[in-house]
Amino acid sequence: MIGPVITGTTVVSPIMLIGQAPGDKEGVIGRPFGWTAGKTLFKWFASQGVDEERFREAVYIASVCRCFPGKNPKGGDRVPNKDEITNCRRWMDKEFALQQPKLIILVGKLAISQFLPVNKLTDVIGLKFEREIAGGQCTLIPLPHPSGASTWHRTEPGISLLQVALALLGEHPEWQRLK
Repeated sequence: MIGPVITGTTVVSPIMLIGQAPGDKEGVIGRPFGWTAGKTLFKWFASQGVDEERFREAVYIASVCRCFPGKNPKGGDRVPNKDEITNCRRWMDKEFALQQPKLIILVGKLAISQFLPVNKLTDVIGLKFEREIAGGQCTLIPLPHPSGASTWHRTEPGISLLQVALALLGEHPEWQRLK
C-alpha cells in the first residue's frame, strides 16, 4: 500500500459511499474519486439530481482500503489483498458506528463483495439490499466501478442495469434529502 491515506470530507451523513481503494492520482489530489473514474461517477449522480459539489459536502466517502495498493503488473491498479482489506476494516467498522448509515452506495465488485455474495455484477447491480449495519437497518445499492478500464457499464446488460440501480438510488428517501 502506498500512502497517503485518502478519505472524503469529514461529514456526519446517513449516506456512505464505499469504493475499493484510492487510485494513483487521488494521493496527489487528496480526495477520493478525484480523477477519471470520479468524473464518470459524478455524472451518474448528476443524472439523479445531485452534483459533485453537493455530493462531496453531504455524503461520507470511504473505501475498503485507504491507501493506493499500487499498480498491477498487467495494467491498471492492483486489487487489495485479503490482509490489506483486513487491516483497513476496523476503520470502516468505526465509521459505521459513528455514521449510523441508512444508505450505503457500494462502488465496484471489491466493495460489493465485502457486504454481499457476488459472482457476477449482473447478480447484484440493479437491486437493493436491506442489511443490519452497526445495529441499524441500512439499504445497500451496488454500482459498477466507473473506471475507464471497465467496459461493463458501457455495454449491455451493464448499461440497463446501471440505469435501474441509479433509479433505485434516486428514489431512496436519504438521496431525496440531498436534492
